[in-house]
This record gives sequence, C-alpha cells and structure tokens, in this order.
Amino acid sequence: MWRSKRRVSQLDLAGMADVSPRHLSFIETGRSKPSREMVLHLAEQLDVPLRDRNALLTAAGFAPLYRQSALDAPELASVRQAIEIILANHEPYPAFVIDGAWNLLEANSAVAGFLGLVSPELLEPPVNVIRASLHPRGLARFIVNFEEYAAHVIERLRRQLLATSDPGLDALLDEVSGYEDVAHAINGAVLPPPAAVLPMHFRLDDDTELRFFSTMTVFGSPLDVTIAELAIESFFPADESTTALFQ
Repeated sequence: MWRSKRRVSQLDLAGMADVSPRHLSFIETGRSKPSREMVLHLAEQLDVPLRDRNALLTAAGFAPLYRQSALDAPELASVRQAIEIILANHEPYPAFVIDGAWNLLEANSAVAGFLGLVSPELLEPPVNVIRASLHPRGLARFIVNFEEYAAHVIERLRRQLLATSDPGLDALLDEVSGYEDVAHAINGAVLPPPAAVLPMHFRLDDDTELRFFSTMTVFGSPLDVTIAELAIESFFPADESTTALFQ
C-alpha cells in the first residue's frame, strides 16, 4: 500500500517513536492492536503521505482523519487565492500547479505558449505534465538536453512511486519509460557531468533557444489530502538571453 520515504529498521523506528521494540514488534505481527494515536505517531515518524495515513487508520479500524476536498470547494478558497497570487506574480515566466499524479490543475498565461507546442491529443483533460514533456509528440521534440532531462524526470517519478506505491504513478512510469527516446535515456545513454541545477534547454527554431531551471513549492503543514498533494512548479530563466526574450 505504501513504502516509507525513510529507510529505518524496527529498532531505529522504536527509538524515533519512543516506543519499546517489543511493543512495536507486537504491532507489526498483529499480536497487539495499535491505538489511533499510535498509528498516527508512527506514520508521522515515517513521513507517510496523508492519503496513506487515512488508509492505515482504516486498516486499523479507525475513521480517516484527513479530509480530501475538491480544489474548488469553499473551504479551500484561501488556498486558491494563494495559488492565483503565486502564478500571477511569477509572470512573465511559466508556472503551473499539479496534483500528486502530475496532472495540470492551473497555469499562468506564460504556460500557454508551451502547450501550443504539444499535440492536441496530449492536451485532452486531464493534461499530464510528465506525459506532455516526454512524449514524442510533446515537448520532447524541442528539448535539446532531452536525455539528461528525461533521466532526471524518470528518477524523480521513481522516488515518488517508492514513497506512495500509487498505481496511477506506476502506470505512468511504465508508459513514459516505454517511449523510445526515454528508454534510451535511462538505459545506457552517456550523460554529461551533473550541473548545480539541471536546466531545461529548448530550441524552438533556428533563432530561438530558451533555458530554464525550476523550483517546486508545496504547502507547509497541510491537513487536507488535496493540499498535501499540490505542488507549484515555477520556471526561471537560466541565462541572459532567455531573460531578455521574456522581458
């Protein structure tokens, strides 16, 4: 169902959670039923995602604790406002919001130009950012350092899958890993030495090249599954010519 992001032994977890190794062993083997508080305490120590904490609570016979609201729900109005501010203030550079499955939820106006480079069949809702980036009829055609970029994206997706064991992510990873150019990138392609920040290098035509690096913003201390899985990816110019073009 899930795998912890943190590789710890039972003894280490007992020390982290301030629980006796014997009691933890009894919980693990089913000889002792954990309390609701113990389930949440251990999940916190293991950095289990909120969605999976609900699943653990249910499996232990307790009601889920964390709600999952629609992004357009009234109770998330302040979250939507924060997203709008971040996206708008990042213009003229691209920024967008994704959910835990890398589906595009919101974007600022600068993203539209890049979506115009993607074949229409890849823009059928829900638009998946990884698929649109790596698919042969997506942005892959315009990414100069595609092998380096694809290998990075695949590794990033593998780490996320290791933490969540989400079947949708597993299917996405299988799909994009099967694209011919992606398969080459992750199976023996010779990559240059890693830079401090991996750029995304586009060549749109003979006269237009763009280089970006990106940051990911998440909400601190989320108590809603939807908010916990949101991320805002913001792109910044990686050279002076890209800055000049956007300004």
